[in-house]
Amino acid sequence: MGASFTPELKKMLLEVGCYFQPQGKGDREIWYSPITDRQFVVDETIKSRHTANGVLKQAGLPKAF
Repeated sequence: MGASFTPELKKMLLEVGCYFQPQGKGDREIWYSPITDRQFVVDETIKSRHTANGVLKQAGLPKAF
């Protein structure tokens, strides 16, 4: 497997107004999406494009990976 999808994923989330909520534990971060008005988890190292796309879906965004 290649590098983590997390940096690009976080960049995309920030561009649409999603933001980090500092209460996650360990290597997980809790993010909030104003698009879906929901919280979702972003792991520190996402190696699977399927997982990365799943996070985008939770945030109300189309697949990108």
